Amino acid sequence: MSDRLVLHEDPISGNCYKIRLTAALVGVAIERRAYDITKGETRTPEFLAEVNANGRIPVLQVGDRFLPESNAACVYLAEGLPFIPENRFARADMLRWMFFEQYNHEPNVATLRFWLTVVGEGALDAVQTAAIPGKRAGGEAALALMDRELAARDWLVGEGPTLADLMLYPYTHVAGEAGFDLSGYPAVERWLSRIETLPGYVAMKG
Repeated sequence: MSDRLVLHEDPISGNCYKIRLTAALVGVAIERRAYDITKGETRTPEFLAEVNANGRIPVLQVGDRFLPESNAACVYLAEGLPFIPENRFARADMLRWMFFEQYNHEPNVATLRFWLTVVGEGALDAVQTAAIPGKRAGGEAALALMDRELAARDWLVGEGPTLADLMLYPYTHVAGEAGFDLSGYPAVERWLSRIETLPGYVAMKG
């Protein structure tokens, strides 16, 4: 890739880690620019005007263009490589898992992790506190579905890793920080280990 790549991120974010992990696995170098979302650093007038008017990270900067949304950024990085299947059905199935991650997995597992490890349970408001049981049930359901699927095969789509795996890995492997016991999902645990042995793999913290 000829364009300079800059990741605007908060290092504690699993969504930001998706992009770092994908870039590492495809062998693409990216610069990193850190923001602290707890201090409102993505809500400044400068950030809103120059990086993302939605006030959120991650954002992948490609030259002088800005691409928000983690899954979209990873598609950009992996274009033309085996992490995006050539087969039409397999590619659509990969997208199905990426949508599942955004609608069923991340809103539950990632949100609980943020509330419990960053905000702190004692600092949650009444609405957040009341939402915890539903978030936990939704997260358990997502992990159970993944475990059933992965009990029958090594990867979520096809015979090798795709963006489906890379997008679901970040928040799954830290689900314990949200109070989920992954020992109850042995197929998921084996899958996590497979991802961690991929050439070029980088850890979330580092």
